[in-house]
Amino acid sequence: MDIMELGASMLSEKLGMDLDPGAVSEALGGLLSNAEGQIDFAGIASKMASSGDLGAIVGSWLGDGENSPISAESLSSIFGSDKLAEFAGKLGTDAETASSSLADVLPQMMDKSSSGGSLLDMAGGAGGLLGAAKSLFG
Repeated sequence: MDIMELGASMLSEKLGMDLDPGAVSEALGGLLSNAEGQIDFAGIASKMASSGDLGAIVGSWLGDGENSPISAESLSSIFGSDKLAEFAGKLGTDAETASSSLADVLPQMMDKSSSGGSLLDMAGGAGGLLGAAKSLFG
């Protein structure tokens, strides 16, 4: 099972709705992908690392220990309320419910993506990720 299928399955379960897996994957893809249509966990991690408290949270997702929780409000600062509302609309639910469910699913998706270090390697390791964020805002 690829990471998008895993995320779609977890999100459908979290929402407690009988949703078409393809539609859920498409909604997730629209939210999590870059301009080229590829899942951009490295970009999301970099944005989180540059925003103070969220840096420690994303660090826990990319590491081997427990995943720290993230609030639905923090997701709004990462993705923007418009994109979250669009995401919710594709799922047939309200933005609050979609964001709350995504707050439970996103850490697990990023954690699974970083198993073996592939996500950290793409971003230049934990130091490279934090260094990139500091260069943007330093």
